[in-house]
Amino acid sequence: MMKENVLDVLMYLFENYLDDDEEETESDRESLTVELEEAGFPKSEINKAFDWLENLAQNPPASEPSLNRHDGFRVYAEQEFTRLTTECRGFIQYLENIGILEAAQREVVIDRIMALENNEIDLEQVKWIILMVLFNHPGQEDAYSRMEDLVFDDAFGVMH
Repeated sequence: MMKENVLDVLMYLFENYLDDDEEETESDRESLTVELEEAGFPKSEINKAFDWLENLAQNPPASEPSLNRHDGFRVYAEQEFTRLTTECRGFIQYLENIGILEAAQREVVIDRIMALENNEIDLEQVKWIILMVLFNHPGQEDAYSRMEDLVFDDAFGVMH
């Protein structure tokens, strides 16, 4: 069996369930856990994934006007700098520049990345985390749709 981590569980859940009726998912944690175990995910990683999602749901980005200034910039802490490659940090900045991510959402994305136990996160994983953050915040349908296009165009090698 391959070593599955929390992010693998989250991506599986996101691809297979989170687009479904949310109330069903909320009340069905036990059956989802059983299904995830049957799919080969370790129970400890499944529980961490549910905790990660619950924390995401409980911590919406602040609508603090000072966070969304266009003349500001993000300085990464040493641990963040170590975990996120230059490519990942650049991509997050790019999404902010083109209006897909606001500064407050960027902070939620970075918080959720840091909550994972992975030592280094690659760009593909960052894209999925951003999709999950945008999906989880009402009023972000346009940003989510634009991000979804970026993720799936890259995944399938679509040429523009």
